[in-house]
Amino acid sequence: MDARFPPSSTESPWLPFESRRRARDEKREAVLRAAVQLFLEQGYHRATLNDVAKRLNITKPALYNYFRGKDEILFECWSIGHELVDECIAETSAGVGSGLDKLRKLTIRYAELMTTDYGKSLVRFDLRDLSEHNRKTVQTAKRRIDRAFRDYIAAGIADGSVKPCDPKLAAFAIAGSLNWIGHWFQPGGELTGRAVAEEFAIRLTDGIAKGTTRKKADKPPRKGNASREDRSEHHTRTAAGAAGQSKRTRGRLR
Repeated sequence: MDARFPPSSTESPWLPFESRRRARDEKREAVLRAAVQLFLEQGYHRATLNDVAKRLNITKPALYNYFRGKDEILFECWSIGHELVDECIAETSAGVGSGLDKLRKLTIRYAELMTTDYGKSLVRFDLRDLSEHNRKTVQTAKRRIDRAFRDYIAAGIADGSVKPCDPKLAAFAIAGSLNWIGHWFQPGGELTGRAVAEEFAIRLTDGIAKGTTRKKADKPPRKGNASREDRSEHHTRTAAGAAGQSKRTRGRLR
């Protein structure tokens, strides 16, 4: 055997295509996670790509391997948030139950999403910072969310689980209250995200629920006494939902 050439069994120093793509996706997701945290902490305009690179311990030019600029990162954060909401709506619509049941289920899921970074990005950032095309895309996605709340309310009126009301105004009231969670909720506080979501779901739908008597609600679990399983389930669910987003097509948003 010619000693100049390694044996044929020697593994290639190049990673297989799928492994290279997975590594790139993971790095891209790391950039997004660091960026959305900085945007929320410092504000979109104050946070810079240098700040993002520093947090990741890489150089600023390295960021351009994954994104063309800060506005593209902002849009991707929005896209992930909207994709997670779309998944909540799809799961709720596919389930069984009255219009009120589905409204409460979506309210809980949406409220819980508002306690995560990508959920907060839906309500904390200014649409005017996006390009015109991306701004229209996000506005279309926002209309889908509003339509889902209205449709569940209208379905509840039709099946008798919701009192006669204006679905548009009721949807505005519910969604508006839920969006504010993204402004004031801080992790590590007195209440878990799940506890806040469940309490809001009851309070925001009780006024339009028909023919039901609210049971005395159990005191929402505080951060300190929420079970380990509940906390683990919440973090696992939200982390899994946000992971691997760069692998998914964004056809519903583009």
